Amino acid sequence: MKRTAGILLPIFSLPSAYGIGCFSKSAYDFVDWLKAAGQTYWQILPLGPTSYGDSPYQSFSTFAGNPYFISLEALIEEGVLTKEECEAADLGNEKQDIAYQKLYENRYPLLRKAYERSRVTENRAYLRFVEENRWWLSDYALFMAVKSRFDGAAWSGWAEDIRLRYGYAMDYYRRELYFEIEFHQYLQFKFFEQWYALKDYANRQGIRIIGDIPIYVAMDSADTWASPELFQLDGQNIPTAVAGCPPDGFSADGQLWGNPLYRWDYHRSTGYEWWISRLSFCFRLYDVVRIDHFRGFDEYFSIPYGAETAKEGHWEKGPGIDLFRRVEQRLGRREVIAEDLGYVTDSVRELVRESGFPGMKVLEFAFDSRDSGAANDYLPHNYIENSVAYTGTHDNETITGWFRSITGRERQMARDYLCDYLTPDEELYRTFIALIMRSRSKACIIPLQDYLGCDNRSRINKPSTVGINWRWRVTEKQLSTKLRDEIRETALRYGRMNWE
Repeated sequence: MKRTAGILLPIFSLPSAYGIGCFSKSAYDFVDWLKAAGQTYWQILPLGPTSYGDSPYQSFSTFAGNPYFISLEALIEEGVLTKEECEAADLGNEKQDIAYQKLYENRYPLLRKAYERSRVTENRAYLRFVEENRWWLSDYALFMAVKSRFDGAAWSGWAEDIRLRYGYAMDYYRRELYFEIEFHQYLQFKFFEQWYALKDYANRQGIRIIGDIPIYVAMDSADTWASPELFQLDGQNIPTAVAGCPPDGFSADGQLWGNPLYRWDYHRSTGYEWWISRLSFCFRLYDVVRIDHFRGFDEYFSIPYGAETAKEGHWEKGPGIDLFRRVEQRLGRREVIAEDLGYVTDSVRELVRESGFPGMKVLEFAFDSRDSGAANDYLPHNYIENSVAYTGTHDNETITGWFRSITGRERQMARDYLCDYLTPDEELYRTFIALIMRSRSKACIIPLQDYLGCDNRSRINKPSTVGINWRWRVTEKQLSTKLRDEIRETALRYGRMNWE
């Protein structure tokens, strides 16, 4: 089996001139940088349009793309925007931060100008895109248009006739909001046009894209509003139970995510048609698909709607291997990474084994003094070949920040495992990277911050917090030739070089 390496960097973390990483020239430059660094994979986070909290795991749609990622430079080249207009908009001035409020207030007006000047209805490619994607785009564009009419309110707070999708209400809003609907269709057209161009370029350079999909969709999403029968909702489309995680050593109250749960009996009766459509769409977007919270397909934690914490929840059986057998029957064998982290039972391990998908091994979990038995799964000498190794993920501390934050006993455990008592703490990140690179895992994915030796100020996400996440960006200066060559040497040294 070929040994490979890759880098985890969200699209929004790319350098850019206009407030947030996007599909601009910087993205193409990063692909070239990855190729020169001998990498095989670029792992990103979900690409969907984000809502309150800016989390890519709470999206307005499981199919739509985030308009923030549309390259303004490309729109300038098309002639639908001017450089002066883009530079005059206040989109935030910090190179390593994202001002989401400013993006919301000032980027959308630019995109609307581009739409109004585009003469998009004369564009055959646009008309073809709308027709080919009508099965999800029609509901999504209407959802976003109606949301604007109701001042951004969640659909559960809309007027009853459109909240419950009465036929006359659907017809009324489609007429009244025609141009708003067309605007959102235009944004999706530009998003996918630019994304597929970037992905095609990456593939031609020998770089494969690892995409990421959440197991759940957001309650305030076009998916839930348009297809309530897929979810555990009552006759008024109010959830009866929601998703989360039980209390554990890290959280006494557990985690209350609030996503609607699936009606797995209904999905089974349709031959998992919605899931097959969803995954088929993802396999066009990405070369490899990482499925978040994979254990939820074995058992999922069900919390009564309205509960204040996850303490009142209980476990329910998920669809298990039946879902993935049906997917393979319809779509063929595809490349999937199973995010099998957290509390893993024997039945979860069996599901991952039976699926044949590689699971994840995260080094930061290896030196937990509270649970040495579980931690053994994450010690690199125990990694199996059919796995993907990480120093940490987007939800973890940086490897440098993590080593500073763990207990003295745990730092000693790590030093003993490394047989390294001399390397200064601030330089130990290189040793940790080398450690998992030597493992048997067929792929190693390293967050870019870990190659840079960044501390926790560069962390992507701290779970159960809002307003401080999904904001870190790398600078062009940090993407140096020196770092690129160091990464290349690491890939070469441990037999993970991409020679394409």
